[in-house]
Amino acid sequence: MSMVVKASCFWVLVATGVAFLPMRYQYPPGLALLLVAPVLLVWIAVDQGAWMAVAAVLAFVSMFRRPLGYLAKRAFGAQGEPAE
Repeated sequence: MSMVVKASCFWVLVATGVAFLPMRYQYPPGLALLLVAPVLLVWIAVDQGAWMAVAAVLAFVSMFRRPLGYLAKRAFGAQGEPAE
């Protein structure tokens, strides 16, 4: 198993663990996961190919759809409520 697959599996396990935390404790580790994700996605694309990267991006967007939606609203100037 390649190092990128191991790192990706670890990222998913950490993200799942963070989801079990109460909402007020999810922000710091969730932000760290959001910041690490692009690096991991590029690493997957380089090491495993474009199709695996597309699958990883779809999984990432599925897992973080509410925080990404909130950040998109903020980026385009709309005031949004924090994700629940």
